[in-house]
Amino acid sequence: MSNISPNLKYLRKKKGLTQQQFADAMEVKRSLIGAYEEDRAEPKYDLLKKIAEFYDLTIDEFINEKINDSWKPKLKSQGSNLRILSISVDNDNKENIEMVPVKASAGYLNGFADPEYIKDLPKFQLPLPFLKQGTFRAFEILGDSMLPIQSGSIILAEYLDNWNDIKIGETYIVISKNEGVVYKRAGNKFKENKELKLVSDNKLYDPYTIPSDEILEIWKAKAFISSTLPEPTPEPSIETLSSMMAQMQKSISNLNKN
Repeated sequence: MSNISPNLKYLRKKKGLTQQQFADAMEVKRSLIGAYEEDRAEPKYDLLKKIAEFYDLTIDEFINEKINDSWKPKLKSQGSNLRILSISVDNDNKENIEMVPVKASAGYLNGFADPEYIKDLPKFQLPLPFLKQGTFRAFEILGDSMLPIQSGSIILAEYLDNWNDIKIGETYIVISKNEGVVYKRAGNKFKENKELKLVSDNKLYDPYTIPSDEILEIWKAKAFISSTLPEPTPEPSIETLSSMMAQMQKSISNLNKN
């Protein structure tokens, strides 16, 4: 259960505001503030964010911490500070894997933390051992920047809570304000107030960087699903065989020198 109701009432009184004054600051009706403080309703994500910013808090602190006279804020770090993550569960209270299709990726930037948005995404379960621990989401990718994984493939990814755990060369789904949903390799480790380098497997695409303060979520790629089956390996041509022989001769020559 969240602490929204008592926290909202405490913070408002601490600031010396009436319900009407606070409602005016949030640009909502006074009756809504009363409903939130009496735990008859909960504010949606956009308003939660506005309230947290008004009191210089993270959304996680506002929802989960018991804020009172003895409460002290934790030191904030972009790499490890908790973020709000909305999920959905099945009838057995098991976490679903929500699917984010390409056509829904633009909306995901605004609704990724909104339980109502997440609830409406397609969802499924997979009986795979590595899915027993962690929170997973599926993202449809578009384009040829990560060949040989084909456009239209589904990347099954695990939520990465601590961005300091990013490893160079491993693949991630990165959600950012300007780039949207992308699937790339990490070109450097995450550092607060620095840029994260993203690298495509298709060398026709140049690496690029994203400022850390533009990143919204990061998911570690664990598997992919594709309806495009691999083509058979072509028979080696004379040119291919000649190239292989030349490479072998070069390697043998280098060994002899050593």
